[in-house]
Amino acid sequence: MVEPNGQILRVKGLKTYFPVRRGVFSRIRGWVRAVDGVDLDIPRGQTVGLVGESGCGKTTLGRTVLRLIPATAGEVWFEDEAVFEANHARMRQLRRQMQIIFQDPIGSLNPRMTVENIVGEPLKVHGLARGRVLREKAANLLERVGLSHRFLNRYPHEFSGGQRQRIGIARALALEPRFIVCDEPVSALDVSIQSQILNLLADLQDQLGLSYLFIAHNLAVVEHFCDEVAVMYLGQIVERAEAVELYRKPLHPYTRTLLSAVPVPDPRIKKEREVPSGDVADASNPPAGCPFQPRCPLAEERCQAEHPRLREISPGHFVACWRK
Repeated sequence: MVEPNGQILRVKGLKTYFPVRRGVFSRIRGWVRAVDGVDLDIPRGQTVGLVGESGCGKTTLGRTVLRLIPATAGEVWFEDEAVFEANHARMRQLRRQMQIIFQDPIGSLNPRMTVENIVGEPLKVHGLARGRVLREKAANLLERVGLSHRFLNRYPHEFSGGQRQRIGIARALALEPRFIVCDEPVSALDVSIQSQILNLLADLQDQLGLSYLFIAHNLAVVEHFCDEVAVMYLGQIVERAEAVELYRKPLHPYTRTLLSAVPVPDPRIKKEREVPSGDVADASNPPAGCPFQPRCPLAEERCQAEHPRLREISPGHFVACWRK
């Protein structure tokens, strides 16, 4: 149960733009609006899913709230503390509370470091443990994620993809964080392994009271793992609701498009797909009005001229669409 106003992370008006440089002198000719005015709350002890097509800005959003990528505008509060206003020393302390699990379990682990050094590195960097104590803590972290302490002296190439991701999770847990960005943590894994990692994350959340921002493009996974879901398109949140409500009654045309693409395991059920026309617009030159209007079958004149803001259609269900 979430306490009243129990938000562990609050995002307001967040923008992250990347410069487009051209010419001999690499002058800035424009901006890629990767994240374009996002408001998002993460309730304490819950999981908020962030879904959308590849390139919509999900990963950039996750890394910006952790200050791994500089924000162009907006504000982020962690436990009522302004993250972007924290100085270097305070940000170092905040990083102990906010961690990330990366998508690629191979590329995120240093191939020249042993598991002990990988898992124990955060403890060493923050001056929390060294020597025998560090080794004991690393061994305990491995066992917490379902790996044997006998693996401490091994290297990443000696493990399977699922085992590598468990090592990445152990590293994220080393500093005892309260909030973790899960950046598509199972998308690079075999289907048979995905459920094991999801069950592990769920168990850790129950045991440690963690809060997750769960970034994914697999809506079937999000439906069963997340408490709330935010749908992102072209750098903006276009719909947000509790997971059960969103899957039962999607309101935004883009959300319905995504859900229509989720495969049904029963071959006897014929599911009609909603395929939007055209391609995703260029983030450096987004369309006027609603970002989805060039592809939307319900678009009208107002959609082309005015930008819809997220508004509450029913309790806890927000959508940015003029037709709702």
